[in-house]
Order: sequence, then C-alpha cells, then structure tokens
Amino acid sequence: MIRRPVIVIGGPTASGKSSLALEIAKEFGGDIVNADSMQIYRDLEILTARPGAGEAGSVQHHLYGILGVDERCSAGQWRTRALDTIGDINGRSRVPVIVGGTGLYLRALMTGLHRIPTVPPAIRDDLNARLVIEGAPALHAELTACDPETAAGLNPSDAQRIVRALEIFTHTGKGLKSWQTGETEAAPDHLRFFRLVTLPPREALYDAVNERFGRMISRGGIEEVERLLAKRPANDFPLLKAVGVPAIRSYLAGEIDRERLLELGRRDTRRYAKRQLTWFRRQIIPELTIETKYSEYNLPEIFSKISNFLLTD
Repeated sequence: MIRRPVIVIGGPTASGKSSLALEIAKEFGGDIVNADSMQIYRDLEILTARPGAGEAGSVQHHLYGILGVDERCSAGQWRTRALDTIGDINGRSRVPVIVGGTGLYLRALMTGLHRIPTVPPAIRDDLNARLVIEGAPALHAELTACDPETAAGLNPSDAQRIVRALEIFTHTGKGLKSWQTGETEAAPDHLRFFRLVTLPPREALYDAVNERFGRMISRGGIEEVERLLAKRPANDFPLLKAVGVPAIRSYLAGEIDRERLLELGRRDTRRYAKRQLTWFRRQIIPELTIETKYSEYNLPEIFSKISNFLLTD
C-alpha cells in the first residue's frame, strides 16, 4: 500500500503556525487544512485569527469558516471532514498541510478517536436548560452520584464538561471515563505524517499574544462579538467561550472599561497559550520542533527536512 504524505503543524496560539503553513504549502505545492476548533466557525474571523483572503494568497485553504451559529463540530466530526479533505488533496497530487492548535483534533487524526456514541440534541438541550436554572454545581453533584469516576476529574464549575459527561451517561448508561478508555477508531494506515511543533520561548510568545490581542480589538474584535450576539446563539455555542469573548461581553455589558478588557483578554490568551505549550510538549512526539519565534525561523532547514520526508516512504 502506498502511504500518502501529510504535514502536520501544531503549537500554541500566536506562535506563527499559520504563516509557516503558508510558506510550506507554497514551497511544496500544498493545500492548507484547518485544525483549530474555533476557526471552523463562520463568525469571529478576527478574534479567532482566521487567515484572511490576503494571507491565504494563492494557496487553497480548507475547513475554515464553514459552520454557522446553529451548527457544532466534535473532534470526531472534524476528523471525518479532515480525512475526506486529505483524500481530495492527495487525489489532486498536492500535499495536505494540517495546521492548528487544537491538540485533540490532531491526535484524533493521527492516532484515532474513542468510539463515543453521538448523543441526541434533545438530551443536551434539556441539560443546558437545567444548567441555567440549577447551576453547574448542582449538575456536578448529580454526575457524582451516577458517574463518580468522571466527576472526580471535573471542576464543579466547569459547566461545559459537566453537561458533556451527563449527556453521555444519560444516553448510554455508561460513564465518559469508561468510553475514553475503551476501543478507538484505527489510525489511518494509508497516511504517513510529518509532525512539526512550534514552541517559541514563553516570553516571546507572551509578547506576541499581548500585541496580537490589542491589534484584534483595534481591527474590530468588539464589533465582531456584537454581531455574533445579535444572532442569539445558544448558551453552549463554542464561540461564546473563545478566548477574549467573555471579556468583550463584560465590556459590552458595561461591567468593565476598555483598559480592563485589554488586560483580561491578554491574560486569558496567555493562559490558553501556556496550556497549549504544555500539551504539545507532552502529547506530540514531532519529527521537528521549532523553539524560536517566527521571525527567526530557518526556512531552508525546515524545507530540507520536509523534502527528505516527502521523498521517502
């Protein structure tokens, strides 16, 4: 069997992944495929740092901005879309370049995903309605009673994950932890991966985060959130939890001023970047790790390693 090559670029926010993916795609005749759980949605192009038309240039981009406020995308659903897209790209004799910071998506693609059943939307809707009335701690107590193993690993205020665990138990009668340690879908044996991780120095990354969030606000990030809220998305719509959105909503509600908005948005983005740094250091064994900021990337060296990968099987 001929195994088709796939280049995978992962790393924290503001580390230069998208720019690097564009350079690699141009060099090797590639198409770029999104692996960011927020950039897959149509709204908040600025706040999710989705590549714009100018940045995309002549390289075709896939799975960006394809879902609206009434749609959702799980890791399993993304994996199915990504594999179909990769097949199409390979079929046109081009190289798929997967890029994103959502580690679960990348792991699902490369190693498979646990076979957790799809839950009917009505169950989730009922739990979310109860969440508004009863609060997350009450639902966490209920989860503790029926699925103590999963509940023990969740913060009682983590509403989204509590609802997810309860909906799985309600639908299957089996705890989420049990599903997560069970059978997984097979890794795609018709593909071979070159894993590249961007891990710049933390101080340089935080500087980039701070500068970018300020630029997002000046470019219209606040107005983006206003337009999203005008569509009246459900309380559990993923973009409402996107980094920066809670602070902007507080600003729009008159609870904080613009200076505090910038402070909170930058702080929350730094915390998110820190979690991503930790995840990628522990969960991905790459063929190449880049530990400098984007302006110092040695592109000829990167291209050489990728070229060797593409020429071998």
